[in-house]
Amino acid sequence: MPCRKIRVTGAPEAPLRAALAALRAGLGLPEGFPPEVRAEAERAAKAPALPSYDATGIPFFTLDPPASLDLDQAAHLSRRGTGYRIRYAIADVAAFVAPGGALDAEAHRRVNTLYFPDEKIPLHPTVLSEGAASLLPDQVRPAVLWTIDLDADGRTVAADVRRALARSRAKLDYARVQREIDAGRAEEPVALLKEIGEARERQETERGGISLHVPEQEITQQDHTYVLGYRAPLPAERWNAQLSLLAGMAAADLMLAHGTGVLRTLPAAPDGAVARLRHTATALRIDWPHHVSYAALIRVLDPRDTRHAAFLQECTTLLRGAGYTVFRDGDLPAITTHAAVAAPYTHCTAPLRRLADRYASEICLAAVAGQDPPDWALAALDALPRRMADGSRIAGTAERECVDVVEAALLKDRIGDVFDGCVVDVDEHRPTEGTVQVDSPAVIGRIEGDRLPLGERLRVRLVRAEPGTAKILFTAV
Repeated sequence: MPCRKIRVTGAPEAPLRAALAALRAGLGLPEGFPPEVRAEAERAAKAPALPSYDATGIPFFTLDPPASLDLDQAAHLSRRGTGYRIRYAIADVAAFVAPGGALDAEAHRRVNTLYFPDEKIPLHPTVLSEGAASLLPDQVRPAVLWTIDLDADGRTVAADVRRALARSRAKLDYARVQREIDAGRAEEPVALLKEIGEARERQETERGGISLHVPEQEITQQDHTYVLGYRAPLPAERWNAQLSLLAGMAAADLMLAHGTGVLRTLPAAPDGAVARLRHTATALRIDWPHHVSYAALIRVLDPRDTRHAAFLQECTTLLRGAGYTVFRDGDLPAITTHAAVAAPYTHCTAPLRRLADRYASEICLAAVAGQDPPDWALAALDALPRRMADGSRIAGTAERECVDVVEAALLKDRIGDVFDGCVVDVDEHRPTEGTVQVDSPAVIGRIEGDRLPLGERLRVRLVRAEPGTAKILFTAV
């Protein structure tokens, strides 16, 4: 599920990047790995546990942003009768991380890779995450190999998972793949990405699922000020995301069938959260008739439209109630589904960047083999939701603070300017304080005033914008 994506370019000493560095320091986030963790990672990189099954003859490819080196997934797509076969290799982090060791303990402390607009703080040392464990091209790697068969309509008919040696043959990026597919020059298996991705999108629509195609915000410095732009995701990114969703759904079904596992769950969004988004739609002049559902609206929005892009950014707030739910010995939880997926779902395809995925993979491997999950996986299972929640809170705090820093940088030279906007939220305990969505640039900030007309358009004046010091503040005109 997506989060807000912000990318900042410029020299490290530039004011905005300096403010982001100060933010990381203020949050107490790690700057590097302890010596014992680095040493263990170096040893593991040289001697991973290798499986006996050899799948290196399958011509896998990876599909990621051009600069990415932490490659979790590699795919091979083929036809199978009137349907399809997806073989999906996932980096096998357990082949490198010994349970109970320093590397394992550090991963439990970090929980997730943290993404900032200018850099990231990795879950594992880069000797693993961007080296020995990454599915880099022309390298033999231990992998968790999913084989998922679909019918002609894109419905899952069979799923299997096992450990295997895998070798990616090509490191592809989205723009290149999109050009090749659009021009009709792509060969199988890449050409099937569109066909299978669109079939899975139709399945998503049928079951009532929602995929947020969140655009990336890009902040660039021009003439000593900052400019906000949006980069809409390419269709190839959507199709690739459907492969990850497919594996996560197959893993969830497998764990539910065998009675032990960890799911990614999300209850339906409360009415208040959807009502707040309606106010945001009003602020951005997006037509949202009352008879049109949230899911139906999302499907007709164009992320290339800056107003729609800003709205899609705010739609990520509906995902904040997601959590991890564990179960064992056939005692299934009350909620087994993820509201946005509209089906049972788990995280299992990004173990280089997310702790829980390693455990989901182990449980699925054991289920298919007809064995109990390993003791180390079961021992950590009950504490995993709280640990992941703690990590999510840190990531959420970092994301919110990054947005505040970036928005303050965008507006720092516009103190006193008046903007068009709409009040999208009012504090029920302090009715003179609320939240305003500004039309252009599309930012959300705090507003103070004697009368804050919820859901109505108004003119607001910027009175504060101090990157790294104070959040933006508006007053009603």
